[in-house]
Amino acid sequence: MQQLVENEVFRAYATYATIVLVKMMLMSLFTAYFRITHKAFSNPEDAAVHGKGGDSKRFLRIDQDVERVRRCHLNDIENIVPFVGVGLLYALSNPELSCALLHFRVFAASRVLHTIFYLAPVPQPSRALAFFVGLLATLSMAFCTVRSLLYI
Repeated sequence: MQQLVENEVFRAYATYATIVLVKMMLMSLFTAYFRITHKAFSNPEDAAVHGKGGDSKRFLRIDQDVERVRRCHLNDIENIVPFVGVGLLYALSNPELSCALLHFRVFAASRVLHTIFYLAPVPQPSRALAFFVGLLATLSMAFCTVRSLLYI
């Protein structure tokens, strides 16, 4: 374990993986915030808390702003989880620090920008570009890992 902590590439990976994982976790708080402020709940028991005197059914609804945040969160899950797995294997494949930092920073920046573009909302293709830049960073790490560790 001490060797991993001393490995600069692994430390960089751990830093950026933590950043994007915390960002992903914060999206669930944003979803909850939007559900509460927009009074739009998906579960009857949640709506009942806000509906006094049996008026809870009007809070059991779909709100477009809540759905936008929720979709952004789902997109994070679909992209950050693969980054964490591929990034770990990539970090363990002994890449150059500068190349690894580029991959990690580009991915983290793309996910932050994707969220800003999604929640603002900024017109397309900005969100799509942020998505594809992050996807390409992860695919590039996967390619580099397979290339350096190819086992036949």
